[in-house]
Amino acid sequence: MHDHVASAIARPDLISLEDGLVCVRFETMKVVSALAAVEDLLARGVVRPGDTLVDSSSGIYAYALALACHRFGLRCLIIGSTTVDSVLRAQLAVLGAELEQMPPSRNLKLDQDRRVRRVREVLDEHPEYHWMRQYHDDVHYLGYRVVAEQIAAEVGGGVSLVGGVGSGASTGALATYLRQLRPDTELVGVQPFGSITFGSEHVVDPEIIIAGIGSSIVFGNVAHELYDVVHWCSFDSALAGSVDLLRRHAVFAGLSTGAGFLAARWERELIPHRTAVFVAADTGHRYAESVFARHREAAAVEPRAPQLVSSRDELALPWCRMEWKRAPAPASNA
Repeated sequence: MHDHVASAIARPDLISLEDGLVCVRFETMKVVSALAAVEDLLARGVVRPGDTLVDSSSGIYAYALALACHRFGLRCLIIGSTTVDSVLRAQLAVLGAELEQMPPSRNLKLDQDRRVRRVREVLDEHPEYHWMRQYHDDVHYLGYRVVAEQIAAEVGGGVSLVGGVGSGASTGALATYLRQLRPDTELVGVQPFGSITFGSEHVVDPEIIIAGIGSSIVFGNVAHELYDVVHWCSFDSALAGSVDLLRRHAVFAGLSTGAGFLAARWERELIPHRTAVFVAADTGHRYAESVFARHREAAAVEPRAPQLVSSRDELALPWCRMEWKRAPAPASNA
C-alpha cells in the first residue's frame, strides 16, 4: 500500500498496443523524477524539511514538484509559464504551492527566458531557497532507474525507446539505465520544429512549439550523445497522432505522446524485430480544447510518413526523421 498519492502515480503502466509497439503510460511522468530528486537532496542534507524549493515550469513539473514537497514537508514556489491552466492553478493552490505565473507572451521563447530571469531574481532575494534546476541538474535522472528496470522486465528482446526530449532527463535517463541492462537499446528523440535543442530553430511551426518537448534555451540535462535518431513533428502531425492513438487504442494522452506515437510506429516498421516503446508523459486533459475538440481536423495517420533527412538544413514541416548517430550537440547548444 502506498503512503502518499505521489508514490501511487509515479510508476507507469506498460500497455501492449500492437505487436512490437508498447506504450509506457504515465499519469504525470515527472512525479517519479521529482520524488527521487527531492528524496536524494534530503538524504544528502542539501535541503531540510521546511525549506523552500523553487523552479520554472510549463506545467507537468510544477505539479510533480508540488506533490514531492507535499510528501516531504517542504515549501514550493513555481515560476509558471503563461500556458499553466486554471485546473493546475487550483491544484497547486490547494497543495500549498505558490505559483507566480508569467503574463501572456508573444512566443514561448520569451516566456522561457522571462521565467529563468525571474527565478534568478527570486534567488537573489532569497538565497536560502533551493533551485531545483530541472533542466540542468542530473539529480532528475535518478527516479527513472526503476522505470527502466520495469521496461526491461516486461518487454523482451531489443528495444527502440521513443520519447519527447524536453529537459533531457526522462529519455536520457531511461536510455542510460536500460543500456546497463540491454546494451543494444536504441534511443529515438522527438522534437517540435523551432526547438533549439537539436538545431531546428530556423524552422517555424505556425501553430506552436509543443510545450514540454522543445526548448528555446539550452538544457544541460540533454546528453545529445545518447540519441540514435531524432524525429521533428509539427503541431498538425502531433494532433493527428494524439487523435489516432485515442481512436485506435483508447489511450488519452498529451500532444507530445501523439508525436511519439507517430515516431514509434515508423521505427517499428523500419526494424520489425525490435519493440518500439514510446513514452506517454501525461494524460490528455489539458489538451481537451486545443487538440481533442479539434479531432475532426486531424489528418489520417496513414499513409503519413516522415521526410528522411541527412542534414538539419533539410528540415521542413510537417515531419522529418534524421539519423543522429549519437553525435554531440549542434553549435547552437555549445
